[in-house]
Amino acid sequence: MLNLIDYLQKNWLEDLGILTTLICVWLNTRQNVWGWFWAIIASGIYGVIYWQFQLYSDMELQVVFIAISIYGWYQWLFGGEKKTELTVSNLPSKYYIPCISVLLIFTAFSGFMHGKYTNASLPYVDSSLTAISLIAQWMMAKKYVQNWLLWITANIGYIGMYFFKHLYGTSVLYILLLILAIIGYREWKSTKVSVN
Repeated sequence: MLNLIDYLQKNWLEDLGILTTLICVWLNTRQNVWGWFWAIIASGIYGVIYWQFQLYSDMELQVVFIAISIYGWYQWLFGGEKKTELTVSNLPSKYYIPCISVLLIFTAFSGFMHGKYTNASLPYVDSSLTAISLIAQWMMAKKYVQNWLLWITANIGYIGMYFFKHLYGTSVLYILLLILAIIGYREWKSTKVSVN
């Protein structure tokens, strides 16, 4: 019991990050706009954690997530036709090549820069997961149902990376996020009304 108390005292920030992230993603699966508020809080907390663990691409990602969360909050409320609430839709095919290009270019550039100029751990793995997450978060802000497929992919990668970095609580979080992403995909797919 004493070891658990010691662990919780040493890892309170990670525990708070886990809690706020779960609240955020659960609300997102329900298409509740307050998920964006919790996304901002969780991103701020995890930005600090990733800096402490030298996962710089993930740290940078949290700053971008805060900006995308503000954008997503607005989009969900006013991004629909005539400034109405945005509805779930499919990713238009015109975005396939740009999304793949962003993934490849970001991974190569960020992985190289962090690998050469910082003491980053796992620079290419971290950068590729960051790129997938950026694309997925943008897709979520636009309510494209395929965002959940990217989150499923990213969550699988993150589970392994965080376990390797001994962030066991965060690894468990990403197992839960994987489950929520599967639920989110099923929920959003069943409510999809708009076709692009």
